[in-house]
Amino acid sequence: MSDTLLFSSTAAVKPEWIDYNGHMNMGYYLVAFDHIATDAYFEFLDIGIVHYKNTNCSTFTLGSNIDFVHEVVAEDALRFTTQLVDYDSKRLHYYHTMYNADEGFIAATNECLTMYIDMETRRGTSFTGEQLQRFQEQLKLGEHLGAPAGFGRKLGIRR
Repeated sequence: MSDTLLFSSTAAVKPEWIDYNGHMNMGYYLVAFDHIATDAYFEFLDIGIVHYKNTNCSTFTLGSNIDFVHEVVAEDALRFTTQLVDYDSKRLHYYHTMYNADEGFIAATNECLTMYIDMETRRGTSFTGEQLQRFQEQLKLGEHLGAPAGFGRKLGIRR
């Protein structure tokens, strides 16, 4: 099924992200997912840095899973899609997919759970009705895709 309705962002693998094996180091996958895919998506949802500066509310990540599917190397073009899979009054559960933009293969996936935080109290707070409406619209955009493969999985050795 097509993911063309999902939010998308792009980047290229930076040379400093490459390890001695000649491919992107695992730590930089999280950097890319966080600083490229999540930051862009949260700005799109109006809960990113501009929102933080205006409201003193931000988000904290509660948990994250990364699956490394296929290696990427320096200068590879990347495309990220983001699917909102669930939300409630204080949390978002979303899924990023990283593609090699030129060859089309999936390089990695990243599942995240985040909470909306009042930075003055550093405690969870509720999203506004307007924010919840945006989330509902995003949820509907990905409904035709269903839950991503591997979503909600537990890490372990298959026997």
